Amino acid sequence: MGLDAFGIDYYSIIHIPWKRRSDVFEEFHRVLAPGGQLLHVFQLGDDQGHRADAFGKAVCVDWYRQQPDEIAGLLRRAGFEVRATTTRRPDSTEKTPQGYVLARKLVAAS
Repeated sequence: MGLDAFGIDYYSIIHIPWKRRSDVFEEFHRVLAPGGQLLHVFQLGDDQGHRADAFGKAVCVDWYRQQPDEIAGLLRRAGFEVRATTTRRPDSTEKTPQGYVLARKLVAAS
């Protein structure tokens, strides 16, 4: 069963290694309904990091920032039509600029 006509990918790939992002976008394309739209939201940057503790507890978490043009290219290769990209400065609660890419799954010609 596929997603409805709209999916929001709100920071959902922050922990996916860069080399695996295309796999995730291909799966998004597979489950999104034809004509459906996807909004991908992410932190801007080229850096990656690792955390060994959070809130006083030991953790093992890697994170990866993204670039709009690279995300748009990955979405196109997965079969999406990229409709818009934009960025914004961080607000008072954020440390990094934010990026947005809106894409649509094309409807197959009959």
